[in-house]
Amino acid sequence: MISLSISILKKLFKMHQVDTLISAPYIIPVIPKGKILHEHSIAVSKNLITDILPTSVAKKKYNYINSFDSKDHVVIPGLINAHTHAAMSLLRGFASDMPLEKWLNEHIWPAEKKWVSEEFVKDGVELAIGEMLRTGVTCFNDMYFFPEVTAHVASKIGMRACVGMIVMEFPSSYAKNSDEYIAKGISMYDEYKNQGLITPIFAPHAPYTVSDTSLEKIATIAQELELPIHIHLHETENEIKESIEKHGCRPFERLVRIGLVSPQLICVHMTQLTQQEIKEVSEKKVKIVHCPESNMKLASGICPVADLAAKKVNIALGTDSPASNDDHDMLSEMKTAALLSKIVSRKPEATTSTDVIEMATINGAKALGLEKVIGSIEIDKSADFAAIKLSEIETLPCYDIASQIVHSATRSQVTDVWIAGEKMLNDRKLLPLDELSLKETAQKWKKKIKKD
Repeated sequence: MISLSISILKKLFKMHQVDTLISAPYIIPVIPKGKILHEHSIAVSKNLITDILPTSVAKKKYNYINSFDSKDHVVIPGLINAHTHAAMSLLRGFASDMPLEKWLNEHIWPAEKKWVSEEFVKDGVELAIGEMLRTGVTCFNDMYFFPEVTAHVASKIGMRACVGMIVMEFPSSYAKNSDEYIAKGISMYDEYKNQGLITPIFAPHAPYTVSDTSLEKIATIAQELELPIHIHLHETENEIKESIEKHGCRPFERLVRIGLVSPQLICVHMTQLTQQEIKEVSEKKVKIVHCPESNMKLASGICPVADLAAKKVNIALGTDSPASNDDHDMLSEMKTAALLSKIVSRKPEATTSTDVIEMATINGAKALGLEKVIGSIEIDKSADFAAIKLSEIETLPCYDIASQIVHSATRSQVTDVWIAGEKMLNDRKLLPLDELSLKETAQKWKKKIKKD
């Protein structure tokens, strides 16, 4: 007994200690592109990935406090929802089957004017984060009123978020003019600029809601602070028409003249692009966020993904708001993006499953300036993962792992999620949030808003 105990102690002494060991039959690291690791493990310590190695070796090399040891999952980097209006979860399905201008002017903006408050944003963001975690999202890029509330909620829950310092010319319950929007945004930036999970960025709403003077000011501040700029752009034909009538040029050209167009710029939608604009976007290293389902529902147009990709443009994916989508389901968004690109280009090889997985992970990280932290499973990156169960009938038989994720898997198959090494979703159960409370709060807001 004594000799056996000594033998065991010697063995343990030689083993290294890690916080968590995640083992699965399949791991998609994203970098290198198209690589699939079979029967591998990920070692996590102090929120970071410290090793990636065959499971047979990992079990002999590491002691661990927590573990995830699956026989039927694929582990992928946490999905990055690169464009959201999270608080609008409380307006899910509020107005449907109409074009963007009517949807905004006659329904959404009047509802926001009456109801948006700090409480609305808090409750809406909590609901959104709960939904996003259950679809494998570990980081979202948001644009909405009261961004400091969004930052506080995300930080408290442990969700990674890029929080937009929104700017508009129009008064709202949040600010009375663009100067106040910018001032409040800078205050939020000062509070959260050094908090690991929260990244403040600029978020001027759109060229048609922000003046040249404000956009010039934003360009100057963003350059000084080295911040990305997140903006709706070229979303509809009407936006282009009105810009030409008012400014004598298309919106993208207007931003070029102002000095806003640079590698810091993140353009959302971009459904109305000429070949010359695609060339300029590529040359200036502008980032694009594709929101196919929102664009389809509002009949806004289609982003020319295949043409942009051919020019090496970085394209990320976003869901937009649940008021226009009507969900935060990134797996659904991935499938739609893949299929839409194929039919538009008339090329079945366009936008492959591997391409779409990159759009939802590393491309989103690059757009947000976070590619050294998240977006792929690599040593020294943050331990942000999602585990998808492949043994359900919806994904069997499984011949091509990447294709099954994009074309077959549903969000109900996302069982486990980690952010910075912390378990956030455990066998579909939300750990940092009370699901019953989220449901009750959502119903409370429905009753309140419906009375209107």
